[in-house]
Amino acid sequence: MSSSTKMTALELRSSIGLSGIFGLRLLGMFVILPVFAIYAESLPGGSDLTLVGIAIGAYGLTQAILQIPFGWWSDRIGRKPVVYAGLLIFALGSFIAALAPNIYIVILGRVLQGAGAISAAVIAMTADLTRESQRAKAMAMIGSTIGASFALSLVASPWLDRVIGVPGIFALTGLLALGGMLVMWRFIPDVPAAPPVPGRALKDFWNVLTDPQLARLNWGIFALHAVLMALFIVVPFSLRDAGLPLAEHWKVYLPVMIGSFILMLPPVMQAGNPLLLRRWFIVAVGLLLAGHVALPWLSSNILLLSLFLLLFFVPFNVLEAMLPTLTTRLAPAHAKGTAIGLYSTIQFFGTFLGAAAGGYIYKHWGVTGIVVLDAGLLLIWLILALGMRMPQSAAPA
Repeated sequence: MSSSTKMTALELRSSIGLSGIFGLRLLGMFVILPVFAIYAESLPGGSDLTLVGIAIGAYGLTQAILQIPFGWWSDRIGRKPVVYAGLLIFALGSFIAALAPNIYIVILGRVLQGAGAISAAVIAMTADLTRESQRAKAMAMIGSTIGASFALSLVASPWLDRVIGVPGIFALTGLLALGGMLVMWRFIPDVPAAPPVPGRALKDFWNVLTDPQLARLNWGIFALHAVLMALFIVVPFSLRDAGLPLAEHWKVYLPVMIGSFILMLPPVMQAGNPLLLRRWFIVAVGLLLAGHVALPWLSSNILLLSLFLLLFFVPFNVLEAMLPTLTTRLAPAHAKGTAIGLYSTIQFFGTFLGAAAGGYIYKHWGVTGIVVLDAGLLLIWLILALGMRMPQSAAPA
């Protein structure tokens, strides 16, 4: 294998380290999803599912508001200071949520967690530290780490809830964020800030905002995370209603996540080929839509719910890996932080709106309402995906 087809030691170390930071932080985000809706029933104000949805998705609102400023900031002063600041803010929000006496203070803590908006800076830093020929691998590592963090969260969350409770889980997420700062200091080289160009920031933002191919990807990440958050208003209650106690939900999540990771490998490994990338991308969106259309018939027992979750997480993990790869390939070289900032902003708006709307809709219309919401978002995405053009410069992975 030639040196151009494999990662250098620096690329590998940087990709692993940045994936670890992403994973530690997202583990803190995801780990409450399987247990919070049921835990909230014991909190003052927690019986209102709309407030529960807002609490779950509140971090997405501040993430959405601050991703573009943090991405722009990282383009100007360097990536590392932005990442340090974001992890520290996230840790503060985690500790506040851990001490919260009611649902409103939990929402405050989640708002502060989201204010540590480092996703754009981390993804842009990954692009800075890898060559074009290796970037798909690095982004796939981040995407796989996101999936692994989610899988670990689903499996570990019921056990952690039993051992330390949801307040303890929030405190643990704060410690994980501090651990991410240690990883950044120890393993990741610094990336010099880009010299500022007067008047370029607004031009860069307008260019990435109006690019039709980036717009398709931005809608995709919005829909993907809105669907995820709305779904996890439903899933914990559905599993409990099907007769599975909360402490045993891991028995569904563990085999589902193992199976989904195995099945996602062929599409991700072929992501360097533009033709295959486009084909797998469209198939993945179509599978998400088909799974949701079938959900009303798959929510009656544990086995069928497990099948639905497998049908959901295989394409979810594939798309989670592909979307940032495509965004960094299509973004202008001098505005990657801005482009990823916009991408991450829209992603977290999807997170917030999916959770908040999901709580309200599930409260009033149940599973059918969630299916209509999610299927509508996914149908629009499928139509947009059919018009996608892959970047011609994509090199084989």
